[in-house]
Amino acid sequence: MTASTDIILVDDDANVLDACRELLEIEGFRVSAHGSVAASLSGLQADSEAVIVSDVRMPQQDGFDLLAAVRAIDREIPIVLMTGHGDIPMALRAMRDGAWDFLEKPADPVHLIETVRRALAHRRLLVENRRLRLSVATDGWEARLIGHSAPMVLLRERLQRIAGAATDILVLGETGTGKEVTARALHDFSGRKGRFVAVNCGAIPETMLESELFGHEAGAFTGAKDKRIGKIEHADGGTLFLDEIESMPLSAQVRLLRVLQERVIERLGSNDEVAVDLQVVAATKADLHQLARQGRFREDLAYRLDIARVELPALSARRGDVALLFRHFLDLAARRQGRAAPHVDATFLADLDRRSWPGNVRELRNVAERYVLGLEDLPVGGSGSSGETLEARMDRVERAILVDSLAEQDGRIGTTADALGISRKTLYLKMRKHGLGGEEEA
Repeated sequence: MTASTDIILVDDDANVLDACRELLEIEGFRVSAHGSVAASLSGLQADSEAVIVSDVRMPQQDGFDLLAAVRAIDREIPIVLMTGHGDIPMALRAMRDGAWDFLEKPADPVHLIETVRRALAHRRLLVENRRLRLSVATDGWEARLIGHSAPMVLLRERLQRIAGAATDILVLGETGTGKEVTARALHDFSGRKGRFVAVNCGAIPETMLESELFGHEAGAFTGAKDKRIGKIEHADGGTLFLDEIESMPLSAQVRLLRVLQERVIERLGSNDEVAVDLQVVAATKADLHQLARQGRFREDLAYRLDIARVELPALSARRGDVALLFRHFLDLAARRQGRAAPHVDATFLADLDRRSWPGNVRELRNVAERYVLGLEDLPVGGSGSSGETLEARMDRVERAILVDSLAEQDGRIGTTADALGISRKTLYLKMRKHGLGGEEEA
């Protein structure tokens, strides 16, 4: 699929595929035709301004598989399913699963064109509204937690429901998925007037953690010359963010549990209770209940924290968000360096999209920083190229060149073949090899 595609056609019948493509191209649509579900998904992103028209009954993966895969990328991309079997239960299932419309084959040309035109107009309006919301609401949820993939849409919906609720929150996610960013957004949109206070439980020595959290009176222990307000009391009226909560010593967990239950603290060396009004957002990459079964975390605290749970998706599960996030981080890095954001070609973005991202969003942000500094001038491999054979590396580069060239020529096969200096037949074969379609014209 190219960035300027209007319609993505999917059908394993080459004759039907060609007929539908010609009909839609005559009407002025830009069409990308594919003989399989896998090929049609190549390059599809969460902000694609495209409509998908697909047969239902196909070998290996069918129209319902396509529907599920597309909804995982962006659940608002319109999908029109077609079948020659007139199966009413199938039609009802398709609509229930989120299909835009359902047509019987052979589809009436006028009806097909009108259905596609309405779906495309709807899609373009929706994407434009997304862009306007991001540009106007500079401090909204979409500006804080960027991405239009289905996991991110669901995440923002969940966060909006619990922001401001009188309950503590547990945020789960792999390293680099944005746990502190999420906690800060929860605080900012909660309406609380107090501070956002962050504590990394794994970065403070065990002997100092209780003093850091609860504070101490003068003379409470050797070296405690003055009274000190702890982080919990400092967050009164606001939000206390406890990162890496799984690292908290058991002794501190006992005291934290009382804070959560009673909303009072006692400074070290004092018998006086101090009332606190705060929301606690705890973050972890571990299963607290599993740790509790191993005796490494208090079970009662695990259950007390796990009331309103938020699970952050890994970047690898956010297909279509990588390019959007990369451009965002690129702009931020360029402004910090006082320079214009460098150009990013389609080959580089396609390579980024295939990367596994074990470091998640944090790793992507670092790549953007290096790119601005001119230190990331070579394509990054899907999982690193050190273990790849020469043939695998050449295939990866060849595919990137094809994607880039097809995008530059708006998907036109003839002009793309001319630009690459190869025949149309060769281009079709290479496209088919790399899962880019490649159904040769009759």
